[in-house]
Amino acid sequence: MTTLIVDDEPIARSVLREELEYLAGVRVIGEAENGKEALDKIEKLRPDLVLLDLQMPVMGGFEVVHKLGGQYLPVVVIVTAFDEYAIEAFEAGAIDYLLKPVSQARLKKAIERARKLRSKPLEKANAVAAISSVAVQPNFAAGRKIIGRSGSDYVLLDLDEILCFQAEGELVWIVTSKQRLLASQTLRLIEERLQNQPFQRVHRNAIVNVNHIRKMSAMSSNRWMLTLSNSLQIVVSKRQAHNIRKILNW
Repeated sequence: MTTLIVDDEPIARSVLREELEYLAGVRVIGEAENGKEALDKIEKLRPDLVLLDLQMPVMGGFEVVHKLGGQYLPVVVIVTAFDEYAIEAFEAGAIDYLLKPVSQARLKKAIERARKLRSKPLEKANAVAAISSVAVQPNFAAGRKIIGRSGSDYVLLDLDEILCFQAEGELVWIVTSKQRLLASQTLRLIEERLQNQPFQRVHRNAIVNVNHIRKMSAMSSNRWMLTLSNSLQIVVSKRQAHNIRKILNW
């Protein structure tokens, strides 16, 4: 299990490294003292596991997770000195964390869970998305992530890069300006997750990001055609025509 340790305190990194040396099958391949350095090393070294502190200069842990994406994702375990409220938030999101000072028994448990997640890309992506979604306190609130599948890879997307969701039979596609990815949830569940976000159901088979609508053309008194920022055109169904008023007033 190749591991990257991310913490701005040299002593904390040293303690974690020493503790990991007692665990079989774990190899520390690098350290980072801030979030920016962490992202660079994650891209370069591709560790199986990242032990990530939250409070760091330059870029904090939540921002690191929020910027993770692409076709490669490590297992992320949060290392925190936050208070009880924060821990409750992590547990509610099924997020693995290590509370400073880290005990050997707790570290071993986190490594065992990371090993199981390493071979399960969807569960690994869900875990990273959960960290990105949790708001421990206002200063560290992170935006939600949506998971899309490209072949055997799972990609984390920010909401603002998604133009729309389109259902084709049992498949749901996530449309961005560059590609189409398969969603891991049904359109109904996606709509529930997107409440209070700039997305609007316009057809039983389509949800659009209103920030990417570039033109609205009337086809009849209660039929509309939407043109998105990538020139994709989507017809608004008669049943959803009343939502045009919501879009206009967004």
